[in-house]
Amino acid sequence: MAFALDHLTILSRSPEQAAAFYGFLLPRIGFAQKKPGIWANAAGLHIQFLKAKEGTGEYGRYAPGLNHFGFSAPSAAVVEALAAELAEAGIAARLQHFDPGITALFVPDPDGLRVEISYYPPGVPPVD
Repeated sequence: MAFALDHLTILSRSPEQAAAFYGFLLPRIGFAQKKPGIWANAAGLHIQFLKAKEGTGEYGRYAPGLNHFGFSAPSAAVVEALAAELAEAGIAARLQHFDPGITALFVPDPDGLRVEISYYPPGVPPVD
């Protein structure tokens, strides 16, 4: 029996900054806002955004907890076009190419949590 991921809940220090960041990014990768703080895609994945509790620690790349979350893109050209769009909007992102033919875009949100958008050629799994 397989279980599908149906939602993510992301806490941020500044709901306003998170709303601006994700409000720009998510529509470009197939999400629609269902109501304030809740987005969903056609596959049924929901992402909910809430305010973090005051006084909590910073996000750490190698700290326990969610490291990043990733989406697969239909082509390398789509990833590269999104990278250009983010750069034009002043959103920091790192575009990288890996063997065998993977194109990946890493975008830190305002709290440092990374969103990854990657193209994997046919037959190349997203995680080895």
